[in-house]
Parts: sequence; C-alpha cells; structure tokens
Amino acid sequence: MIQRRRFLQLTAVAGGSALLPAAPAHAHTAAEGEVTVLGPASVTSALGNGEFVGGVLYAGTRGLSPNVVGAYDLARDTVTGHTDIPTGIGVWAMCAVGTDVYIGTHGRSDLYRLDTLTGALSKVGAYSHPYIWGLASSPDGKVYLAISEPGRVVEYDPATGTSRDLGVIVEGEAYVRSIAADATTVYAGIGAHAHLIAIDRATGAKRDILPAELAARDFVASLTISDTHLAGGISSNGEVLVMSKSDPSDHRVLATGEKYIPSVLLHDGYVYFTGRPTGTLYRCRLDGGAVETLGVALPEAATHRLLSHEGRIYGVQDGAVFVYDPADGSLDYVNLVQRGFRAAPEQPMSVHSDGRRVYVGGKGGADIHDLKAGTSTRLGIPGEPKTALTVRDVTYLGVYTQGLLYAHRAGEPSATLLAKTGNQQDRPRDLAHDALTGLIAMTTQPEPGQLNGALSLYSLRTGKLDTYRPVVERQSLYAVTCRVGVAYLGTNIQEGLGLPPVTTTARLAAFDLRARKLLWQLEPVPGAKVVRGLAHTPLAVYGVTDTGILFEYDLLHRKVTRTVKVGAKGSDLHVSGLVAYTTDGDAIYKVDLVTFAVKTIASGLAGEWFGGEPKLALDPSRKALYGVRGRDLVRIAVTGRR
Repeated sequence: MIQRRRFLQLTAVAGGSALLPAAPAHAHTAAEGEVTVLGPASVTSALGNGEFVGGVLYAGTRGLSPNVVGAYDLARDTVTGHTDIPTGIGVWAMCAVGTDVYIGTHGRSDLYRLDTLTGALSKVGAYSHPYIWGLASSPDGKVYLAISEPGRVVEYDPATGTSRDLGVIVEGEAYVRSIAADATTVYAGIGAHAHLIAIDRATGAKRDILPAELAARDFVASLTISDTHLAGGISSNGEVLVMSKSDPSDHRVLATGEKYIPSVLLHDGYVYFTGRPTGTLYRCRLDGGAVETLGVALPEAATHRLLSHEGRIYGVQDGAVFVYDPADGSLDYVNLVQRGFRAAPEQPMSVHSDGRRVYVGGKGGADIHDLKAGTSTRLGIPGEPKTALTVRDVTYLGVYTQGLLYAHRAGEPSATLLAKTGNQQDRPRDLAHDALTGLIAMTTQPEPGQLNGALSLYSLRTGKLDTYRPVVERQSLYAVTCRVGVAYLGTNIQEGLGLPPVTTTARLAAFDLRARKLLWQLEPVPGAKVVRGLAHTPLAVYGVTDTGILFEYDLLHRKVTRTVKVGAKGSDLHVSGLVAYTTDGDAIYKVDLVTFAVKTIASGLAGEWFGGEPKLALDPSRKALYGVRGRDLVRIAVTGRR
C-alpha cells in the first residue's frame, strides 16, 4: 500500500496528474542561440512547516513561485484556500498566537501574520539576515525568531508591533536552527557546533545547558517543550535529548541508529520524533523505557514538523501529512496535493539531458521532460538531485542529503538507491564517468560544520562504492571530469556550511583512478573560491571559476596557459569540439578554444536557480544546451564544433 501511495503522491505533485504539457521540439534547424521554452522546469509542492488553528492545518511551501500557505480543513478533508507569500524563497518557520499564524521566510527574512478569521495577510517584520529557521510563541503571545547568519534570536511583540534583538547567541556560530519558549525562558538550538542555550526572557542572560556528552555534535536541529520537559533532535548522530526543564542534569539521550532527527514533539507523556534517512516515526515514554518504532508513512521522507491535534500526531512532509493515532496504532498518509494543495514551479537545482529526455532536479525528486512527446513526469526521490549523468541507458543522480547515488532507467516509475557516501558527506556536486576504468566519480561537500569534501568512486562492474576523504586537504570537492584513468577535480574553499574557510584559493587537482592516489594540485586562478565547472579535450583541461574566469590547463606542459573572463560567475562547463559553453544564469557564453574569444549567444534568461547556482546541460547530439529562463526549462540551439 505504501508503494502505491508513494507513486500516487509523486505523480500528483507534478501538478495534479502524471503529465504536464510542454512545447514540442522544433522541427526546423534552429540558429545558434535560439531559445525554445519547454514549460515549467520542475513543478512540486514542497512544504517547510505547518501549524494548527482549530481544525485547520496551515502549511507553508518552500522554493515555489509563489510560495503559499495552504489551509487543509480536516473535517472536510480538503484544502480550502491558499494565501500567497509575496517575499522570500520559502517558508521554514511557522507558529500560532491565538487565531493568528505567524510565518517566517528565508532568502529574505520577513515575518508575516495571517489572520485566519479574515484571511488577511500583513508583513509585520523585516530583518537583515538570510534565514528565519524557526518561530516559537510564548504563553503570553510573544513570537521568537530563530535567525541565521549569524545565529541570533529576535523577540516580536504583536501587542506593540516592535522587535527586540536578543543578539548573537553563541559567538562564531552561524545558525539558530531550532527554538522554543515558555513563560520565562527561550531555548535556542545552535549549530554548526551544537549548543543548547537557555535565554532568560526578562534579562536576556544566557546559559548553555547542552549535556557534556553531546558537546561534539553538529546541531540541535529541532526542539519541543512541555510544562515539565524539553526535548531536542541532535545531528548528526541521530540522537534525542530529553531533559527536565527544572533540572538540566536530569536528562536522557536516546540513540536511534538514524542520522538526523528533523522533528520532535512532547505529547501525553511521550516524546515523539522522526528520523532520517529512514523516515520512521518513533516514540519513548518520558518516565523511561525503550524507544518504540511506530511505522513509516513514506520511506526516507523528511518530516518538517510534528504537531498534535485532538489526540492524534500529525507529521508535515513534502506535499503531504501523516496521521498517527495512539488509540489504535494506525498510521495513515494524506496526500495534500490530491486534496487541492497547489503545486507550482520551484527553483531548480540541476539539469541533465540523455538526448531523449531532460532531468530537472529539485525538492523531493526530478521532473523528466520527454522531448519528443512534449510531456513531463515526476520522478520521486526522497532528497534533492544536485547532479546527474547518463551512461548508456542508465541515468545516475547524486542526491542530497547524505551524498546518495541513485540510478534510474527511462520508463521506470522509481529510482534505485545504489550507495551512500558516508564519511560525513552531504551534498553531491558533480558526476563524471571514466570509460577506461568503468568508474563513476562523484564529488561531495561535507555536512555542516564538518571538514574535508570527498571523492566517491562507484564501479559499474562490481557495484562497489569507495570514498576517499580528504583528497584536497581542508577543501570540498566540486567539479569533476575524467580522462583515461584520471579524475580532474575542481575544489571549493568552503567545507561544511557554517565552518569558516581556512584556505583562500580553489584548486585544480588530479587523482589517479587506478592507483587511487592524488597526483598533483595547483591554484589555477588567484582569488577564486570555487572551480564550478570542468571539461577536457585530449590535450587540455578547462575550468571556470566562481569569478567567471575560464582557464586552460595544458596537459603536456603541466601548467595553466591561458585565462579569459567569460561571465559574472561560473557554472557547468561543456566542451564540444574546439568550443566550450557555460552560463552565469543570465547569458549563455561560447568560447572558441583556439582563439579564446568569448561570444554571448543568448541572454536575458534570469534563471531562478536554487541557491543562485546556475546549471547547464549539453545534449549528447551537441546541437542543444538546456538551461532555465526564470523557472521555465529552455532549449538553446548550438552549432557545436568549431
């Protein structure tokens, strides 16, 4: 039943049916730079949080255009309306004060109040920080904001309409990732180095109450309180802290075997919590006993919020909620899209073409565009496909979180998990195939607060994955291209998010795929922080940096021989014959690799890529590129070889 529900959810999220219309491919020979719009790049209904007012669940979306708060009426079992959120790139934070719902955005940190009686939305606060990660209301009706970066807490008073900044909570820490409040105290969960700070609401005095045995963890990623207890989800060892509010020394740490605890809830003498990667719902009695496994509504799904209503437990997931009834132990899965929740174009994260189809990665999967039929289907994956590669008839996808490698055969309804990187790795950055060794190379960035990216090598012959960390000390690995048994790697000086870089310049490195060792490394462009794209010809490796500089590394002379400014910033790089293509998200650039002359072949794309990281795909025919204009997938005609 779960598998059937999963398939229905994934197809429904793609706009309410399995197929979405798109523009048919042009039959005529297009001029270089001609742009053809193929419809929305990726359509989904990714949720970030939810809150109950009476019998209505208000759920907010993330990464959509526009983002909305949808109202799901439990009694009517339908979504009765949507409220557009005009700013920010998504909603991670919500709380309720009486019949008002407060909504915090990220990308731009704005605070909104939704009057659920009248439906009126008003912006009541704006803050000069990138993220509002969480909101909590106190018994006397004040709203507390968990803000990053840096990690700070702000108090908003609805009675006066004013905000009070409680300051940076732990100096040097970027994130307040979770927050809870009672009559006297605000509790702030910190990362990328874990702290649990109790803030006196009256005086602002702070004290760290995280138990010593958890001091080496990454995040206090989720929090919940009752009259007597505080509970928190601890990353990245999948633990749950249960603590007496009156005596922090009276605490227990519950081990789960999970990696993350994204949501926790204290209810009726139990602590309920969910885990990733499995997606399991657990509980444990506050007065002791073992952890109980209650079930899995959707395998591997993240639960963004746990809520209680009329004795039942509700878990907010992407496009859905699950409902657990303690009275009979039932666990039901409710697809909100099928009940009218709006799906919309999201900010894409990756784009790849296998020649017949274009995969566009986003939250919870990828849209697959059939170029001949002009239709789109949704491939559900519990995570975010950050990069993709096709070898023969199989498409491989690098998926966030945990540095996962999936495989998908065209026409199959689901993708198959092949391997997990482990080694505290988080974000896949690039994939490349080496025909000589039969290896797929995947580069990754570590988890927040962790050191050193990794190179993972997956053997198509044996199905074995080997991970090497570090390869380049104190840097992440970003771009990769493979040539006759050597993987050429472009790095990023940023290690895990929230960790200040300790190096200053990105590098180009070579790794022997047979001997499994680093051959050499160098800094190709002074001041560059990331080498975002790599490609090669028989005689040279070409790269493009975050500063928009394209460089040529001569394989015979073993040095960088030429550089040229291409665009405002770098992205994916593709070589076709003696020309290269890249984009800065707004324009498509063609570089003559003989003369190093740069030509703009298309402009005005203004691609709305997630995180501002533009991507570009080259069709295997070498007659087309695929990118994004706004949030639409576009085909850009190219002539290829010089």
